[in-house]
Amino acid sequence: MKFTIAIGSDHAGFRYKEAIKAMLLEEGHTVRDYGTDSAEQSCDYPDYCFPVARAVAAGEAQRGIVLGGSGNGEAMSANRVKGVRCGLCWSEQVAIWNRAHNDANCLSLGERTISLDEALRIVRVWLATEFEGGRHLPRIEKLDALA
Repeated sequence: MKFTIAIGSDHAGFRYKEAIKAMLLEEGHTVRDYGTDSAEQSCDYPDYCFPVARAVAAGEAQRGIVLGGSGNGEAMSANRVKGVRCGLCWSEQVAIWNRAHNDANCLSLGERTISLDEALRIVRVWLATEFEGGRHLPRIEKLDALA
């Protein structure tokens, strides 16, 4: 399945953002890049993560990816937007659970915590994993009702 994917990072996630964007385009996805445009100048992750999350919440993108040094602040920023379920993933197994159990529509990655190869594998498995529904659905409904 091909997606429209919103992507954004601060300076600390810029290198991985560019590599992930290239992979996504090569695999036939549509990518909307919300910045930043360089790793050279320090910048604030909310300036790039909020637009990604808003695009997902508005239906302008089916999935979002936010990146930074650790991915923690980026996930926190994205999760401030109603309708977004963003999880920080550091392995393929966590990415599978992120989608299968939590129906995450946004993925957060930390450039300083995983290798680029791991990041690319995580993105691929995250995009390929379907939500299981079932016993997980009432939990997602509770999350959405709280927002």
